[in-house]
Amino acid sequence: MENRKDYFVIALVALAHGTSHFFQMVVAPLLPLIKEDLGVSYAALGFALALFYTLSALFQPVAGFVVDRFGARAVLLGGLALQALGVGLIALTSSYEGLVIGSAINGLGNSVYHPSDFSILNARVGARRLGYAYSAHGMAGSLGYASAPVFAGTMAVLLGWHAALLAASGVGVAVLFLLIVNSSKLAVAREGTVHRDAGDVRVLLAPPVLLCFVYFAVYAAGLVGLQSFGVTAMTVQFGVSTALASSALTAYMIGSAAGIFAGGFIAARVPRHDIVAASGLALGSFWVLLIAIGAAPGGGLVALLALAGFSVGATGPSRDLIVRASTPPGATGKVYGFVYSGLDFGSLAPPVFYGWLMDHSLPQGVFYTVFALTTLAIFTVLQLPGRTRVAPT
Repeated sequence: MENRKDYFVIALVALAHGTSHFFQMVVAPLLPLIKEDLGVSYAALGFALALFYTLSALFQPVAGFVVDRFGARAVLLGGLALQALGVGLIALTSSYEGLVIGSAINGLGNSVYHPSDFSILNARVGARRLGYAYSAHGMAGSLGYASAPVFAGTMAVLLGWHAALLAASGVGVAVLFLLIVNSSKLAVAREGTVHRDAGDVRVLLAPPVLLCFVYFAVYAAGLVGLQSFGVTAMTVQFGVSTALASSALTAYMIGSAAGIFAGGFIAARVPRHDIVAASGLALGSFWVLLIAIGAAPGGGLVALLALAGFSVGATGPSRDLIVRASTPPGATGKVYGFVYSGLDFGSLAPPVFYGWLMDHSLPQGVFYTVFALTTLAIFTVLQLPGRTRVAPT
C-alpha cells in the first residue's frame, strides 16, 4: 500500500513537471507563423523567449524560499496556473505587447517547479524509491519537450497558431484540475529539524550548494548549444539535410529520456552517485567529441547523439540525489530553487557565443564547446557528496 501511495505521488509530480517543459517549448515552433501574423522581427521574438528564461532564472530561487515558508503544494499549483494563463494570453493576443506579457507570465510560472517538485518528492516518497522518483521526474520533462513541437505543429496546421496555443493552455488547465482534485497527496508537512541557517540566504553559500549551482549552469551552457545551434551546425559541417539533422537532435532527446529511465534503476542500486554522474558525463562528452572531429557523418550523427543523450540522461537521478545530499534539513525548497536556477542562468549568454561560431564558419566549434563544457561538469560533480544517505535495496 505504501508503494502505491509513493508511485501515485511520483506520477502526479512527474505530470506537472512534464507540463512545465511542454509550456517551455510549445511557443517556439510557432515563431514563423507568429512573426508573419504580428509583423515583428526574429530578434523581437527572441527577446520574448529570453524574457521567459530570465524571469524563470531570477524567480526560481525566490520560489524556493516561498516553498519553505508556505508549502510546496500551493506554489506548484500557482505556477501551473500562471503558465496556462501566460500561454492562453499569447493565444488570444494580436499584438507584440501581448506576446511579451504572456511570455513573462509563463516564465514566472516556470520558476516554481524544481523547488516545489523536489520538496514534495523528498517528503512524500520513501528514501529507497527516490531514485525511481527522480527518474520519472526527469523523463517526464524530456517527454514534455518532445511532445510540444508535435502538438503545436499539428494543431497549427489544422487550426492556426492562435488555436494551437489556446489548446495548449487547455492542456495546462486540465492538468491543474487533476492536481487540485488530488491535492491532498501533494501536501508537505514542515520539516521538524530546521538547519540553523535554513531561513537565511547564507545556506545557499555553502560550498556544496554553490558547486551544484555551477554544475547545472555548466551543464545547461553545453545543452543549449545542441538545442539552439546543433541542427544548423550539423547541416553546415556535414552537409546533411535539415530533416536528418533534426532527427539527430530528436534522437538525443529520446535517448535522454531513455537514459533517465535507466538511471533511476542505477541510482537505486549504486550508492556512489558521484561516480555514476561523472561516468555518464564522460561518455556523453566522448560521443560529442566524435561528432566534433567528424568521425561519423551522415546517419552516424543520429546514433552518436542518441548515445550522448542516453549517457548524459542516465546521470539525472544520481545527480538529483547528489543535490539532496548537499541540502541541509529544512532548506529543501530554497536549495533546489537556487541550484536548478543554474539551468536557466547557464542558458542565457552561451547562445550568443554559439551564434558567433556559426557566423565565423566554425560549426565544429559548437560541438567542441559542448564537449568542453560537459567535461568541465565532471570536475564539479566529483567535488560533491557522492553517497546516498540510505542504503539501497
